[in-house]
Amino acid sequence: MPALETLTAMRIVAAPTALDSTQWPQNALPLRTAPDEILLLNASAPISLPADEHALIEPEGSFMGLWLPMSEALEFLERTCAWELPVARPAFAQGAVANVPVKLWLEPERILFIVQAPFAADFLERLR
Repeated sequence: MPALETLTAMRIVAAPTALDSTQWPQNALPLRTAPDEILLLNASAPISLPADEHALIEPEGSFMGLWLPMSEALEFLERTCAWELPVARPAFAQGAVANVPVKLWLEPERILFIVQAPFAADFLERLR
């Protein structure tokens, strides 16, 4: 049975133009959750946004994630997701999956499922 792991992340709220112009660390994964917000995964170095002196940058420890191979992920999504997935990869999407709020990072070979910690047990139960 797969397990969810706590994700290292930063929540960044800033002017959309500042987010658009920022060069993110090489191994970090910026997920645009709203026009003025990024959930930045795998950020190990301090982050600054010189283009927005009022940006809010805070550690985010409430998300858990699980990578699944594409075939397994699509089988689960076909039976639990009522909305259409993006066709192009890589892509970010968010919405209800198995009645749980989920963020998805879709790559050509695999999908990262991201859930908030309070929903982790429910998500894993429905994944079975």
